[in-house]
Amino acid sequence: MSTPNSPSQSDTLLIEVFTEELPPKSLRRLGDAFSDGIYSALKAAGLLSQNSVATGYATPRRLAVQITNVLSQAPDYPVREKLLPISIAFDADGKPTAPLQKKLATLGYADIDLSTLEKSGEGKNEALYLNVIAKGAALEQSAQAALGQTLNKLPIAKMMHYQVLQKNGELADVEFARPAHRIIALHGKQILNISALGIDAGNQTEGHRFLAPGVITIASADQYQSDLSNKAKVIPSFHQRRELIESALLKAAGDDLVLMPESLLDEVSALVEWPAIYECHFDPEFLEVPQECLILTMQTNQKYFALTNKQGKLRNRFLIVSNIETEQPEAIISGNERVVRPRLSDARFFFQQDQKRPLASRVADLGKVVYHNQLGNQLDRTKRVQGIAVGIAKALAADEALASRAAEIAKTDLLTDMVGEFPELQGIMGRYYATHDGENAEVASACSEHYMPRFAGDALPQTQTGTILAIADKLETLVGIWGVGLAPTGDKDPYALRRHALGICRLLLEKNLALNLPDLIELARKQFPQQDVQEKAKAEDIYGFIIDRLRAYMRDQAVAGKPFTTEEIDAVLSQAPAQLNDLIDRLTALREFNALTESAQLAAANKRISNILKKNASTIPATCSSKLLQVPAEIALHQALESISPALTSAYEQRQFVDLLKALVALSAPIDQFFADVMVMDPNPELRDNRLALLQQLHQKMNLIADLGKLA
Repeated sequence: MSTPNSPSQSDTLLIEVFTEELPPKSLRRLGDAFSDGIYSALKAAGLLSQNSVATGYATPRRLAVQITNVLSQAPDYPVREKLLPISIAFDADGKPTAPLQKKLATLGYADIDLSTLEKSGEGKNEALYLNVIAKGAALEQSAQAALGQTLNKLPIAKMMHYQVLQKNGELADVEFARPAHRIIALHGKQILNISALGIDAGNQTEGHRFLAPGVITIASADQYQSDLSNKAKVIPSFHQRRELIESALLKAAGDDLVLMPESLLDEVSALVEWPAIYECHFDPEFLEVPQECLILTMQTNQKYFALTNKQGKLRNRFLIVSNIETEQPEAIISGNERVVRPRLSDARFFFQQDQKRPLASRVADLGKVVYHNQLGNQLDRTKRVQGIAVGIAKALAADEALASRAAEIAKTDLLTDMVGEFPELQGIMGRYYATHDGENAEVASACSEHYMPRFAGDALPQTQTGTILAIADKLETLVGIWGVGLAPTGDKDPYALRRHALGICRLLLEKNLALNLPDLIELARKQFPQQDVQEKAKAEDIYGFIIDRLRAYMRDQAVAGKPFTTEEIDAVLSQAPAQLNDLIDRLTALREFNALTESAQLAAANKRISNILKKNASTIPATCSSKLLQVPAEIALHQALESISPALTSAYEQRQFVDLLKALVALSAPIDQFFADVMVMDPNPELRDNRLALLQQLHQKMNLIADLGKLA
């Protein structure tokens, strides 16, 4: 049986840092980083076993980690390290040189017996090696280093600087997210002699600020969670608190639906240590205000959970998560009801004031709002978006007047009091105000829909005008920001151009819009009078950027539950399609083609043809002359191609892509015979160029919807 000081002793480790209230919006990340940092450092020191499990804890006033099966002393381990060549390690008299002594000191073996060092190799390659059994790391020293490194690397946006009174009576400067008061470091029941943030570790923490104030002693690392829960009125696990809050909210909502954004759940979970749910109400008269305004002010300013009926209509009751559990919550409820009233009154006031002035009257004021110092103001931008929207409407034979009007007023709600207070409501309030002003229903909807899709997986516009304006708005941003030299680089994409590009892809593809993407880019470029913007915003660069986003998007698409392969996607997109709305049809046809027996042979032949054409440096004639065909195999291939060409063209024009690819099967045998019997690069330049022309025509017909060579 091992003694407490035995190197083989294994027990649970607990480290806790107890502080003032930590930043709620980053508590979850802080907790995860604290737990991961301590665990990783101790694992690297060899102090953990295969079965060690780390459990992270994070409450408003503490960060902690509990790790099972932690050794008090890591096992000894062999070290073999090359030091220096023998010629450098020793001088002519065989004495150790300064470089050798420095190297050994660096490794912590300054006093080693030099006779124990190993010599290996022969001649010039002979070198000196350190070959020892190193002492395993001790938990106390490793925990000290792990805690210090982890605290220094926590994702803290802004540090607080404060002073701590030391044992010697002097003040020490400390910086951390919030002032720390206590540190626990327990290995089983044993307190580790470590310190951080000017505090020596012990086995005491503090309970809930109101329900269990005062010091709590944690007798053993294994009892941490139960002691806090039973004695301190604290649920230390962030995830457990979050789950408890979510289930309690659903229960309290009854037949109503509770609005629980992930970010709000996280933030509320970071504000309480012992959550309690209470129901509150506000005056029904406030329901006259658009419910988005009321919901946002409750969530953003008060951290409340709004309730709606099953049809999504806001109720005048809401739920709060309190940090105090009591059987007489009347004071808590009335206090929160009293606090929310002025917030809702402000929202109603903004709404009433904004409606006194039509959106159309605010258009000229957009000229006072700077958009970008190189791209002008919001009125300039509005006119550019208007030009793009009208061009798209014309291409779709849609109502140009509606597109123009929607583009004209879409950004005017940015100047309203409501959006000034709650920027998240831009577009939403535009729709309400446009409806109030008597604007066309599609124009009003477009005021909101032109921001869609706002994020991956978001819904798309329902109206045609909204769809047109959404494409126009995103194109203008993409071309303009690109044109001032702010194209995304690495992780930096401050204007969300990747999201805009993906939005354009989704709108064109999912709305089945037969629009020419290069033409759209050119239409957007022409709206910018600045020559330098047009020069930097090269159409081919922007097209390539959009296609790259499309490539990633297509990998997540599937037909009959089966995702498309990288080869299938590359085969279609390598053809630089001008229209994106038929991509799924092309990929589906390509998949059916791949299932054919002849597909592999045709793909290989296509790749071979591509390579031949790439290697040729001379100009190839536009068409093949039948009079110059001599070998029966090339005559047969030409006839087969001529025979099926009308069917291929017809199938392509009618978007019957499956029929088109299946028709290529007729070329399989003639192509095989051609390569078996015909020498393409004939010494006679006339024959050679004619055969290249035949292959070029064949290549064009085979690759109408995809580069089949990519499948080889």
